[in-house]
Order: sequence, then structure tokens, then C-alpha cells
Amino acid sequence: MTTFDPVRVAAVQATPVMLDLDASVEKAIELTRDAAGQGAKLIVLPECFLSFYPSASITQSRYDEGMTDLFERMWLSAVDVPGPVVDRLARVCFELDVHLAIGVNERESNRPGTLYNTLLLLGPGGLLLKHRKLMPTHHERLFHGIGQGDDLSVADTTVGRVGGLICWEHRMPVARYAIYRGGPQIWVAPTMDDSDVWLSLMRTIAFESGAWVISVCQYIHGEQFPEDFPFDIPGGRDRELSRGASAIISGATREVVAGPLVGEEGILVADCDLRESLRGKQWFDAVGHYSREDVLLGVLGASNGSGNGGSEGASSPAIVGIDPPTPSPN
Repeated sequence: MTTFDPVRVAAVQATPVMLDLDASVEKAIELTRDAAGQGAKLIVLPECFLSFYPSASITQSRYDEGMTDLFERMWLSAVDVPGPVVDRLARVCFELDVHLAIGVNERESNRPGTLYNTLLLLGPGGLLLKHRKLMPTHHERLFHGIGQGDDLSVADTTVGRVGGLICWEHRMPVARYAIYRGGPQIWVAPTMDDSDVWLSLMRTIAFESGAWVISVCQYIHGEQFPEDFPFDIPGGRDRELSRGASAIISGATREVVAGPLVGEEGILVADCDLRESLRGKQWFDAVGHYSREDVLLGVLGASNGSGNGGSEGASSPAIVGIDPPTPSPN
């Protein structure tokens, strides 16, 4: 049953203990306790918080031996889903009666190799959602595989309907639409994009979805990389690689109500009025009275590239969460 009770949420802007899974899990738990102590019932940590985002690789050659060393260390410090790390985080959620969204590097221990950039949503009852990023961005493709798209869903929880995407997936209109169709009231957006343009996109998603948006980015400084990091830090150890800029956006007004937090680690909190967001749906509902899925499916079914719906007899591709329209009788 969908709830409309007010809920306090937290965006946790922090740096993992890079490439150290145990220490990063401890930090995640400590931050979760801190946010819960401020009354938050839904707590969001950044993309790849467990336990490394490969930002420094952007300046390196893909044939560099250091790149292979980094992949090995990322895999060894990655998370099995399900597995002991997930179980431990779920126990903390049960103890504190909170929900936690967190980005991880996911591995498959029984098939060593590919990593996935994964978003987990946990609650007092355990794992609720697991979503693998559909398309790794630029340098991420040296480390992460692609997601399959069959996990684009929304969880109906005691704090509201929660869904979301990872970083530049938010630039993929069809992926956004798939989540919109799940009716999210709260949207979690772990990212590594700290730009002003990103914040504008988050406000757009708040408008389109009517959901409260929690955008959370790592704060990264060069001095936080391990001393034995396998190659040079871009710009050296005395500069920021990510300023953070985490923020919480109202699903009703589309205004930034907390943040952006820039240049430091910290926790943002906001109280979400889910009823206020509901009232806004009278004016605009992207998957209801303001939706034209027949147009969307027509465009996606344009297999001949002409944009007119494709050649005669061509079938529309299967789209997650969208059923093709029923043909009208002749």
C-alpha cells in the first residue's frame, strides 16, 4: 500500500576508504548511523561507494599495466550480491529501522571477471532492489560491464515508493521513463557528476516524475588515494577530483531544498511531503494524463530508420515495463 506519510531523507556526501572494502563498509555503517541519528529514514550514499570509482583512470592508457592492477584491486574489493556485506548492511537497516541506498562495485565470485556498477536498496527486511548500470560511461567501460535492463523497477516501502538510476543513466530518456512508470515518490540518484548541469537535470527529473530527488556524489581529493595507487593522480594529490555538489530536490516545487554541498564531506537532510508531490500530478503526470506511449513505441519501432514506425510487418522492440498498444480492428 502506497504511503503518503512525511519522511525525512538524507544525502550522504563522502569518500570511501579507496580499494579497502572492510574499511569502506565500516564508514558506510558509521555514516548511516549518523544520518539515522538526525531522524533520516531513507539514507543515500554515492555511486561506487564500496569501494572505488575509477575516476583517475580517465588520463591513462588502456594498455597501461597500472590499469590492469587497478582492475584486480577493484575486483578484490568488490561486493557479492547476495553476500556477507549485503547481509551486514541489512542488519544495520533492521537495527536502525531505516532504508539505505548505496552504490557498489558488484562482482560474481563464482565467475571471476566482469564488474558491474550497481545500485542497492536495502530495508529492515533485507535487499529490496538491485540495479546494474545500463551503460558504463567513457573510462568506466574499462572496468564495468553493461546492465541488462530487466531490473528497472521501483520498490514499495514503508517510506514510500523508491526508485532511481545511476549517474548518466539519467540522460537516457527511455530508462527514465521505465522508472517513471513505477510511480516513484522518492528518486535516488547516486552519481559522480558534480557539475551545475547535473543539478539542472535532477530538477528536470523532479518535474517529470513528481518525485523527491536525492542526488549524491562522492567528494574526492587527491590526498585520499592510497599511497600505493598504481598510477599518477590527475593533477596531483593537492587538488579536488570531485567537489561533490550533492543536493535534495523537492518533488512538488522542483526547487533545491538542501545543498548543493560543495568541497567537503557531509550529510544533507530534508523532510519530504509526499502529499504535496501528489497534488502536483493534477497538472503534470508523465506516465498518466500527460503520456503518449503510442508515440514512444512508434518511434522505438522505427526499424528502418525513417522515423515513420518502420517497414510493414516490422515488430516493435520489447521495452521494459511498456506493453505495446493493442492494434485497432480494420
